[in-house]
Amino acid sequence: MKDQSNKLSSMTVGLHWLLALAMIGMLAFGLILEDMAKGETKSFLMWWHKGLGVAVLAFALWRLGWRLTQGFPVPMSKVPAWQEITAKITHWFLLLGTLFMPLSGIAMSLGKNRPIDVFGLFAIPAFGENEFLHEAGEVIHGLGGNLLIAAIILHVVGAVKHRIVDNDGTMERMAGREVPNRQTA
Repeated sequence: MKDQSNKLSSMTVGLHWLLALAMIGMLAFGLILEDMAKGETKSFLMWWHKGLGVAVLAFALWRLGWRLTQGFPVPMSKVPAWQEITAKITHWFLLLGTLFMPLSGIAMSLGKNRPIDVFGLFAIPAFGENEFLHEAGEVIHGLGGNLLIAAIILHVVGAVKHRIVDNDGTMERMAGREVPNRQTA
């Protein structure tokens, strides 16, 4: 099923919520790991974080392809131009964030000549130390993570506004329900 203005496909809804929960979980997981002392427990949890990060990347690529073929959903109600622009920028940043966070994490590991074991299923091999790759990955992962947290908060605030202030059916549509099309000119 393709997305429609008043009902999103189960694929769109499922990929949105899967990636939303995965990214929030991985950001929280990363913040916990950041504060942990080096040791066996941190290494074990880092193994999980990296494997999950590769899985998130696979789903993010799927979602990006889906979004590019479907386009972004049309707004359920008319909003001021600045809100529409803010929403578009936020949506693109969130979508790209699902890509740059795992890719920058991969760059950090590979730049330190550390292969990435993905749950024992396969490994992404390292090809030698590359300080630039490691440093670039570290900056993007750290700064990008903080910016992504801010974008998620902004996205949630926008969703709450759509529900409480606009009451326009956006939240119902994101839950996979069909809603009357209330777009105004």
